[in-house]
Amino acid sequence: MTSDPPARRAPAATPPADPPVARWDPAGGLAALRGLLARPLASYYLLLSSAGLLLLIGLTMVFSATSVKDFAEGGDASASLTKQAVFAVIGIGAFWACQRLPARTFRAVSRPALGVAVALLLTLNLFVALNSLFGVTAIGPLRAELLSLSLGPISLQPVEVAKFALVLWAAHVLARKGAALGWWKELATPLFPVVGLLFVLVGFNDLGSMLCLLALVVGLLWAAGVRGRVFAALSAIGLAGIGLLVAAASLGAGSGSRDADNYRLGRLTMWLDPPDPKTCFEQKLDYCYQLVQARYAIGNGGWFGVGLGQSSLKWNYLPEAHNDFIFAIVAEELGVVGCTVVLTLFAVLAYTGMRIARRVEDPFRRLAAAGVTAWLVGQAVINIGGVTGLLPLTGVPLPFISDGGSALVVTLAAIGMLASFARAEPDAARALHARPPARWVRLVWAPLPPLPGRRRKPAPPPADRGSVPRSRQRRQDDQAAPRGARPDRARSGAASERRR
Repeated sequence: MTSDPPARRAPAATPPADPPVARWDPAGGLAALRGLLARPLASYYLLLSSAGLLLLIGLTMVFSATSVKDFAEGGDASASLTKQAVFAVIGIGAFWACQRLPARTFRAVSRPALGVAVALLLTLNLFVALNSLFGVTAIGPLRAELLSLSLGPISLQPVEVAKFALVLWAAHVLARKGAALGWWKELATPLFPVVGLLFVLVGFNDLGSMLCLLALVVGLLWAAGVRGRVFAALSAIGLAGIGLLVAAASLGAGSGSRDADNYRLGRLTMWLDPPDPKTCFEQKLDYCYQLVQARYAIGNGGWFGVGLGQSSLKWNYLPEAHNDFIFAIVAEELGVVGCTVVLTLFAVLAYTGMRIARRVEDPFRRLAAAGVTAWLVGQAVINIGGVTGLLPLTGVPLPFISDGGSALVVTLAAIGMLASFARAEPDAARALHARPPARWVRLVWAPLPPLPGRRRKPAPPPADRGSVPRSRQRRQDDQAAPRGARPDRARSGAASERRR
């Protein structure tokens, strides 16, 4: 009897392989970021996204900082938000108009804009003098406060117009001079007298805005390639001018008066030697209450904040919580995370502005982009530094975020000019011409920028720069032979004579 063969065992089932675990590769992430930044319109989209997010954060924080006070005073918690939203719509219209304009239009309006700004500043300072001497605050429908002019319901801060006008005019002047900026004579006229006049007109009433103008001028000169010794001389002159303006507060400059202490000097000494908060409140020291309350707001926020709209310092404990000190409310309600987001957006704006200035070919576009970037980023640094105690308190608003109509409109107009320059980058212009958008998009949003290397008309000849400095004149030597071959010198004689 034969036995059946043993049954063959089935092979053991292979366990399924574990799914691959996704791991983040830093090198791959950096490569992807470089790829995004290498796209032709990267500057344009970075500018729109950073400025748009800052505008949305600003509208949100203005509502949060003013709702309690507006409801207590007028029963409408959204009064300040509505007003700021109206100015935001006007500013978006200014952005749309400026991004459609070519560079030659900005250069053409630079001189009239500067003239309008100087006229407005002179009018404001005239009202300040009349108010100080005779108590006059209005002439007909035109009235003035410390920093603003009002015509009926329309209010305007002339210094905001002066910032944008100075960018256009100074960029036009520096671009026209070109390589001649190496000469002191060319650099000193007419740039320095006009800048000095604006510094005096602005700094007498508003030292913080004058520092913003100083940052703007430094950015323009740096982009123009001015030598380091010029910056050293300007730094010395600037420090001396700031000292004089600080001393002028004792004579009534700004919000000071002859009978009061020098408030600018008091702010500076309070920053250099801050007192203990308990001493500040017990002795009721001047110029420290606002700083102490701002630090309390920043400390209360912690890492993640107390929540949007939940600030306690905005209940009339922190002066100017909706304007100069709105960053303290951001820190209290949104914490370190919210402050980091705001700082990151300003860093992206700074990078984008410098990227545009580096990539455009037109000297005017390069200088104007650098000037606008230095103005906005410098003003943000001055504001945030003053709120956190890293810099002396000067009282300038935070761009995009602080409450203020004319400042928001002018800022968005400057961003529109930067957007026009971003579309004019060589790679961006070629990409837009290679795949042009629909006709209705070009009519509604923005026309196509000019292709690089093309000019509609030949450039005008350079203007006469005057006499050339003696060091650059070619020395005239009566005995020097003219260049080229000498017709009277014959190739004759022996070789030894010719060698001699």
